[in-house]
Amino acid sequence: MGGVVDERDFKRIFTMSIPGLKTIFFAVIAIYLSAGITGILFANDLDIVNGSIESKDTSGNTVVIEFDISWKNSWRDMTNYDAVWIFVKFSADEDSGWNHATLKGSGVTPDGFDAGTNTGIEIVVPSDGKGCFIQRSENGTGDIASEGVKIVWNYGYDGLLDEEVDNVGLKIFGIEMVYIPEGALYAGDHQTSTASFVQGSGDPDPWYIDDNSGISVENVASNSYYYVSGGNAGESATGSEFIIPASFAKGYTAFYIMKYEITEGQWVGFFNSLTDSQKINRDITGAGGKNSDGVVRRNTVSWSAASDAASLRPDRSCGYLSWMDLCAYADWAALRPMTELEYEKAARGKDILPVAGELPWGNTSVSAASNIAGDEDGSETLSNASANVNYNNVTFSGGDGGEGPLRAGMFATATSTRQQSGAGYYGVMELAGNVWERCVTAGNEEGRAFLSTHGDGNLTTEAGHEGNATNASWPGYQDGQGVSGASGSGYRGGSWFISTTNMLAVSNRSRAALSDNGRNNDSGGRCVRSAP
Repeated sequence: MGGVVDERDFKRIFTMSIPGLKTIFFAVIAIYLSAGITGILFANDLDIVNGSIESKDTSGNTVVIEFDISWKNSWRDMTNYDAVWIFVKFSADEDSGWNHATLKGSGVTPDGFDAGTNTGIEIVVPSDGKGCFIQRSENGTGDIASEGVKIVWNYGYDGLLDEEVDNVGLKIFGIEMVYIPEGALYAGDHQTSTASFVQGSGDPDPWYIDDNSGISVENVASNSYYYVSGGNAGESATGSEFIIPASFAKGYTAFYIMKYEITEGQWVGFFNSLTDSQKINRDITGAGGKNSDGVVRRNTVSWSAASDAASLRPDRSCGYLSWMDLCAYADWAALRPMTELEYEKAARGKDILPVAGELPWGNTSVSAASNIAGDEDGSETLSNASANVNYNNVTFSGGDGGEGPLRAGMFATATSTRQQSGAGYYGVMELAGNVWERCVTAGNEEGRAFLSTHGDGNLTTEAGHEGNATNASWPGYQDGQGVSGASGSGYRGGSWFISTTNMLAVSNRSRAALSDNGRNNDSGGRCVRSAP
């Protein structure tokens, strides 16, 4: 089997929908009921401003939160669309951290919710109420803006009394996402990539996953699901027989994925909402990470215990994230880690025949970034215009120089194609290079036990283990400690440090089951959420 992706499918996104990417980090707005707006940050031209509390219903224990939202380069077509994941944190005392707010209702723009002045958008609230997606309701491309968007917070569900809610502070967070539609996928690329999924010991054809039921992996010569090991400690051996249960997200069911890797600005926004004790376990600047508050491998995050963490380059993809860090971020944002099968779906597309050795942009053409043009303030570009990936441990000329991650979305321009922008089929950026994608592996028992549950927004508070994710089925979970290890996780997509293009390939699984607790300078990731 084989095939070539039709480039026309990409121009709907890459010539119209993601030009001029700038700063890529959290949109955060602080709202205080008694004091008005106290601070605004903005991201990738995603603005959430003019926040206010419009009304309180004491009989229903709810308040209406109103704000204006805008972002650029949005799209919706017959294939997929972008969206913004909105969630709210509340606190009566910033020193005690921020709790996750639960929204009331579920479905598309439920009662009390209002899309505001833009009638072309909708608000989709999942059943757990831990946030909402704001997205186009009709096909179209271009900038989005809406004033007077309203969401409903069920403060009674979150344990607040009427008199308490009048004095809490609120923060609204927004993360840009991409919708990956339901549909069959191929996993593997004709055994071209190391340890890629194949049909049998004598058949290099890839897996074909056309539903979300369990997968029986067998040791036969052809026409089955056959496992090839990358040789990592604890990984299932080549030819092993096991079942990948229906609860393990296989990429068939629709999901949302972060458009960009977690950036330094997003990490800082998360970190600064934690309690002092939780921050200690999530501090990437300490001895277990970069071991500095200075710039190391282009990571600029700094933190003093007497102040908030900060980043000099908030739009730069964040390295030094361990598996435990990624899971904590996912739990806090009410998202979840992605599986390695979802990674292949996001890169390759729905029902797309694999190209042997292909990278996320659908072929094997690769050009490493090397020259940065302009100050790295979120508007920098690359002077070697053909570049579409950050790999090969390049020491950059121009900009800040050095070796390490680049700005998220760096390769997209107003006229770039999928290959030129280095994007996956659906418009997800930097699925190869920059920083590794941390995924749940199908390659060992710990990974296959993943139930694909979402975070609830709150992290552990147990002494000595503060700030960990709390989902019991996530890889690395231990009773009383939360996600405090990495067994069941792995790496996909390569990084800025990797020197061989084969490691960047969509189906390369050489490290798919590599259990690593460390905070490596080229490790980052992104999160997903199953579609409501």
